[in-house]
Amino acid sequence: MARITIDDLMAGGNATHEIELPLDFLGNGSGESVCHTVVLRPLTVLHLQKVSRGITDDENLAASMMIHLAMVDPELSLEQAMSLPAGTARNILDNINRISGLSTPRDELDALVSEPLARACYILGKEFGWTVQEVSGLTIGQILLYLQMINNDRQAT
Repeated sequence: MARITIDDLMAGGNATHEIELPLDFLGNGSGESVCHTVVLRPLTVLHLQKVSRGITDDENLAASMMIHLAMVDPELSLEQAMSLPAGTARNILDNINRISGLSTPRDELDALVSEPLARACYILGKEFGWTVQEVSGLTIGQILLYLQMINNDRQAT
């Protein structure tokens, strides 16, 4: 097994990715199947810190700031990123998250949901009306205890 170098770790932050945007996201409405491309760079830890600091006053700015920081060509000002149509912004943001390693592929997400602990947390939230934060604060022992209580109640009825 080879050890990773600092250059290997840093290389991803300088990469650019050409992404296709379908015309339906661009508001053309012509029904054509032509795509246009934009060039995006992955977000770095520094970018995410800027986004985090920038949204202290307005959490709605996060997506626009991420688009502004990731767009290489065409380069967008923050104001322009904030003015994008919602569908276009969502498409671009999904691609930014993907190339930045911030999103979970669909098949991986399905596997996580089927994991027993994730299922247990879902059941507890549904049965007791607990929020995600409340369920995530439980220990494994508490989770098992509450699941057993639910199971006992179901068997009794």
